[in-house]
Amino acid sequence: MVEYLKNAHSVWDVKFHIIWVTKYRYKVLRGEVAVRARDILRQICQGREVVIVQGSVSPDHIHMQVSVPPQLAPAKLVQYLKGRSSRMLQDEFPQLKKR
Repeated sequence: MVEYLKNAHSVWDVKFHIIWVTKYRYKVLRGEVAVRARDILRQICQGREVVIVQGSVSPDHIHMQVSVPPQLAPAKLVQYLKGRSSRMLQDEFPQLKKR
């Protein structure tokens, strides 16, 4: 049975499967960087009321299946996820800027 989410004026079950790769598919998402990327993505999703249904961090790409409120456009969600996570990872791990 599908669990529908509700608010005062709507009922929904919107899910997106999002995949994005690192620049030139460099294998930089390993070790501490991968763990920190996972934590950052969880924080961003929690702040936007997005539920992560399933996800994985591979060395050169990230898969996420998310359940999103209908007010949040897919392009905006990807913009939030990629933009904020990239800035935070580059600030915390300066070696990522050299690639």
